Amino acid sequence: MPQSLEPRTMFDKVWDDHVVLAESADAPAILYVDLHLVHEVTSPQAFAELAARGRKAARPDRTFATIDHSTPTLPPDASGARPFVTEAAAAQVETLRRNCAEHGIRLADWDSADRGVVHVMAPELGLTHPGAMVVCGDSHTATHGAFGALAFGIGTSEVAHVLATQCLLQRKPKRLRVTIDGALRDGVAAKDLTLAVIAALGFGGGSGYVIEYAGEAVRALDMEQRMTLCNMSVEAGARAGMVAPDEKTIAFLRGRSYVPAADVFEAAAARWLGYATDPGAMFDHEVRIDASVVAPMATYGTTPDAAAPIGAPTPAPQSEVARKALEYMGFAAGEATTAHAVDVVFVGSCTNGRISDLRDAAAVLRGRKVKSGVRMLVAPGSEAVKRQAEAEGLDRVFVDAGAEWRLPGCSMCIAMNGDMVAPGQLAVSTSNRNFEGRQGKGARTILASPATAAASAVAGVLTDPRAFTREREHA
Repeated sequence: MPQSLEPRTMFDKVWDDHVVLAESADAPAILYVDLHLVHEVTSPQAFAELAARGRKAARPDRTFATIDHSTPTLPPDASGARPFVTEAAAAQVETLRRNCAEHGIRLADWDSADRGVVHVMAPELGLTHPGAMVVCGDSHTATHGAFGALAFGIGTSEVAHVLATQCLLQRKPKRLRVTIDGALRDGVAAKDLTLAVIAALGFGGGSGYVIEYAGEAVRALDMEQRMTLCNMSVEAGARAGMVAPDEKTIAFLRGRSYVPAADVFEAAAARWLGYATDPGAMFDHEVRIDASVVAPMATYGTTPDAAAPIGAPTPAPQSEVARKALEYMGFAAGEATTAHAVDVVFVGSCTNGRISDLRDAAAVLRGRKVKSGVRMLVAPGSEAVKRQAEAEGLDRVFVDAGAEWRLPGCSMCIAMNGDMVAPGQLAVSTSNRNFEGRQGKGARTILASPATAAASAVAGVLTDPRAFTREREHA
């Protein structure tokens, strides 16, 4: 469509590039989808809809599938049988396998070196490109915005629509820029910054917006850290989160399996860098955050915005919903959550299951032991992460400390695969949601960084990981 001569935001540029039919008062825009990611949980009904209409996938070459949500993270038994938690979970995987074969869709199956959590393995493979439109039947598709892609989750009926037409109907969101000034202090991770941003915006503060993350602190983040930041944009209610492509983006993508070949890569990279926001482009709302005041963070309620620096007094609830959340968590206003014994620690998920996350956790655990009575489970985000972690000996660090080293998968993040927190138990988790029942019926979840999770496993209570860092510095 014709481009405006006015300065445009990164979001506007990507949106405009994908409009097939412009939005009107009576109808949303029709957008073309560059990459459609599929997994076993939200796709069966979509493929069934195609079958009912006698349709085939329109662009199987622009679709990529993996198995991750309902897959067990324990190895098969002596007979080769996978320990699926239910027959329905096993059926989901088999159904996806059958549907992909029928429609000619690439699938990272059990025997694939590419298999992994969908939002970990797709960037690893170079499937995600700057300026692309990426969708998946999973709300944390926002992860891919770290590359300057417009990426968001869609519902089951929309999955069917994209499979059938490679297009999607959408109303255009508004623009929100979150500028993060300054620099993070030593020992403060991307997850801490992410929780601080969500706490500042509020649970619905991003509703109706696509967030552009900008500023000195964002530029300083590496690509895996940017993925963590964008991943949780949806937890503030945003449609998506984006970071403008830069040389770090190009360096990450160079040489990966699904990027343009070497002879045309530089031309593609030059085009990708053009997706930066133009000087003078207007946003509907702006928020500024000072990274230098951010401390290691953890949640205390049952939504990700209910987060505060570790050790700070729990704020008094300002609503009945907040009061019930504190009651569910077993916390009291004015007390520090560091006083409560931790039962379970989980490191993994599409938020924090990458190699840098495992390195952060291992750095705390090396030479230490998980406290007696605490169960710690570590699930790498992909087969590639697992291979790299094992090559670096990180798996031995975890096992020697007393943690469980698992196969790749969503694992305890969503508790639909056999990995879960028991009723009433308190977990420190590197995942993205602390909703009631998210990690198991009656489970209580504190969200935190990988280093905080590891420190809490050692101490047996929620713990600022800098205590262990300083201990090593003064040893």
